Amino acid sequence: MSNNIPAFKKNDPNFSTRAIHEGSDPHQWKSLAVVPPISLATTFAQDSPGNHRGCEYSRSGNPTRNCLEKCLAALDDAKHAVTFASGLAATMTITHMLSSGDHIVSMDDVYGGTNRYFRKVASRFGLEITFVDCSVAEKVEKALKPNTKMVWIESPTNPTLKLVDIEAVSKIVKKHGKAFLAVDSTFMSPYFQRPLTLGADIAYHSCTKYLNGHSDVVMGVASTNREDLAEQMRFLQNAIGPVPSPFDCYMVNRSLKTLKIRMEQHQKSGFEVGRFLETHPCVEKVLHPGLPSHPQHELALRQCYGHSGMVTFYIKGNNLEVSKKFFENIKVFTLAESLGGYESLAELPSVMTHASISAEEREQLGITDGLIRLSCGLEGTQDLLDDLDQALRKACGM
Repeated sequence: MSNNIPAFKKNDPNFSTRAIHEGSDPHQWKSLAVVPPISLATTFAQDSPGNHRGCEYSRSGNPTRNCLEKCLAALDDAKHAVTFASGLAATMTITHMLSSGDHIVSMDDVYGGTNRYFRKVASRFGLEITFVDCSVAEKVEKALKPNTKMVWIESPTNPTLKLVDIEAVSKIVKKHGKAFLAVDSTFMSPYFQRPLTLGADIAYHSCTKYLNGHSDVVMGVASTNREDLAEQMRFLQNAIGPVPSPFDCYMVNRSLKTLKIRMEQHQKSGFEVGRFLETHPCVEKVLHPGLPSHPQHELALRQCYGHSGMVTFYIKGNNLEVSKKFFENIKVFTLAESLGGYESLAELPSVMTHASISAEEREQLGITDGLIRLSCGLEGTQDLLDDLDQALRKACGM
């Protein structure tokens, strides 16, 4: 134990060095700029027709984006990273590697936007999607079909923080031989979890969250060590066109330099908030993989390098009226969607991020009107505890 944090996997001591230096070598610019410049050009001069110096049109390649993608690949222990205009744009592009008639196995408890995309968009183009509880690896194996081409998992899941044994599922997918495994690791960032080292084919993140960490950029990234997948994603990045702006690439690259120290503070506050909520009289149950009370705590210690600032809990009474009173009284936490920024956020998934999911499915997943999701930011930890305490007591009439 260190600072009351459990003994997770030992992390890479050189992580921050890679975050600061990969992709940012000053010698790639004649000016020797220490910070990669923002290249706003949409097109680039060529020495002769078809003979260019690495960039020809900004959709197919941009110097600022190249710097960011090199850094992101290094952090994910990947050879390639491909960025997109949003997390869902990355999901869409990965899914575009499939063809009509192909089958997808997806984790049942996924981000509401992913669920909506698979059910209401991808399914319209002849893709078959099966949702299963991938936290039980055997269910993944049973769900696989001859036409299964992609297995999509989240770990931890949004919002109930279930874990998937990535290594176990990877072995099942590789045995199948026809599908690739994509892992949404947004809740952890590459600092606390690196799916490719556990056998995943693609590591996916919404850069909007922890990677950028300042709630001012929307972006997604997919990393891989497979040359065939990288080639397909590069082709689709250009062919479909869901590319991020050079300015947004600059912003995320800037933010990566402080990722380690931000994640350490997110983790510290998240643990203290989780432990505090477990003892609070207005709380029925706390979901935090780093706490011994979590049913997959041992998997968390074995698979991850720590845990982020994400904490989910059920408020006593477990109904919309009590939850609304809680949100009416928070002061340091802000009622808003998203997560992973420097500011602490709180939301009610049943009517916000997961409202597009049917009531029946939400009930099966445990996403009730009393399930509250917290993203613990970088404020003083005691201020977060005090805010939660007073809001909970007012909500419960104490």
